[in-house]
Amino acid sequence: MSFKSTLFAAALTLAPFAALAEDAKIMVMDPYTRSSTPSSKSGAIFFELMNHGPADRLIAASTPAANEAQLHTHQEDANGVMKMLHIEEGFEVPAEGSVTFARGGKHVMLMGLTGPLEDGATVPLTLTFENAGEVTVEVPVDLKRKPKHGGSGHGDHGNHGAGHGHTQKADDS
Repeated sequence: MSFKSTLFAAALTLAPFAALAEDAKIMVMDPYTRSSTPSSKSGAIFFELMNHGPADRLIAASTPAANEAQLHTHQEDANGVMKMLHIEEGFEVPAEGSVTFARGGKHVMLMGLTGPLEDGATVPLTLTFENAGEVTVEVPVDLKRKPKHGGSGHGDHGNHGAGHGHTQKADDS
C-alpha cells in the first residue's frame, strides 16, 4: 500500500463523517445540524472545511431538508448587536488551510425546513466549490450538542421565523 493510500485510509478511519472533495484535497469534517425545537422552520449546519490543496471557494449549499440553504455568518454592528448575513459570494477556503462553520459564526442556514430535524437522523447536504465541484455529505442531526466556545446564544437559530458526512468525492462535471 502506498503512503498516500495509507494516509487516505487513516483519514477515513479518524473521520467517519468526513466528506472528501477533489481527491481528498478538501475535507468536510465533523458535520452536524440542529434546530431549536421540533416545530422550528429553520435550522443550521456546522462543520469544518480542511483544504489540503490550492485555494478554493465554497459558493453554494443545498439539501432536500429545507426549501433553501444559504451560506451565512454573524457580524456585530456598531451597537454591539449580532446580525446574521447571507454571504452570496461564498467563503474562501485557503490553500493548505481550514475554515470553521460553527454556532455564532459561519454556517449553512436552512430556511423552510421540509420536516423536523429529528435527533439521531441524518440529512444530505451538497456543498458546491468553485474549483472542486460538488460534494455531498450525510449530516447527523444532533440536537444536544453544545457550542465548544461557550456560546453567546447567537447560533441557536430558533427565532428567525424565516422559512432558515459519509465519504464522497467532488463531482467532476
